Amino acid sequence: MHPLREAMLDQMRLRGHSPRTQQSYLNAVSLLSRHYHRSPDLLSHDDLQNWILYLVKDRGLSAATCRLYLNAIRFFYLQVLHWPDCQLELITPKRPQRIPYLLSPGEVRRIIDHADNPKYAMMLALCYACGLRVSELVALKVAHIHGEARYCQVVQGKGQKDRQVPLPDTVLQMLRGYWHAFRPASWLFTGRDPEQPLCSDSVQKYYHRARCKAGIPGSGGIHGLRHAFATHQLAAGMSIQQLKDILGHRHLSTTARYLHWYPPKPLVKFDLLAESLVESRHD
Repeated sequence: MHPLREAMLDQMRLRGHSPRTQQSYLNAVSLLSRHYHRSPDLLSHDDLQNWILYLVKDRGLSAATCRLYLNAIRFFYLQVLHWPDCQLELITPKRPQRIPYLLSPGEVRRIIDHADNPKYAMMLALCYACGLRVSELVALKVAHIHGEARYCQVVQGKGQKDRQVPLPDTVLQMLRGYWHAFRPASWLFTGRDPEQPLCSDSVQKYYHRARCKAGIPGSGGIHGLRHAFATHQLAAGMSIQQLKDILGHRHLSTTARYLHWYPPKPLVKFDLLAESLVESRHD
């Protein structure tokens, strides 16, 4: 292994980056190096800026993907090569603020009902009922389901954080039926190999198939169930702090975006001044 690659891995391990983040960052720096056919320690600030421009202009990559690459190269040049921060002031495209297609409770129910079999329906229902990321769903083990205490334990979710997520009675009953039908031993959801967890891509495929059969518009992935969970809970009166803890967000501002996404309730008292003026006339 190249010494620079090994040094970058060591720095990411020290900071507890997940294996997925480690691989994404390594891939980004490798892509940069291959683009210039040079070792990344021989590149200049202008080389980095021109590479970002190439990603946007020639490759047509989204602002979110470009930001991922930028985070990777910033990490490499700051933590491995120890460049001063001022040398890494790179211009990147602003991420557009788009509101995703928000599924209604009825649409969620239709998607679950159109799953190919009870196993896939269980996965989609659990993903929605607990607001899970697909990576967290496939990482669940039987031991993570605590039926008596009515919660599931998400182990090493995004950001390497464990958390406990409440299990609603409906999904808990579904889980009990699923266990009796399929008898999972270790991993809650497996593929052809019962010793290995199901991969995220397979779950995405099952979701898209069910959504298509249900006739639900839009092109979003299974993460839409997590968005639906968040907006539906807020509409039902859950506090933003409680939702933050359930979703496993680090910052409250990340959770607060859902306040701007779900349809607002009708304004009951809009013109408060007019009401106060009427009262003053009667005094």
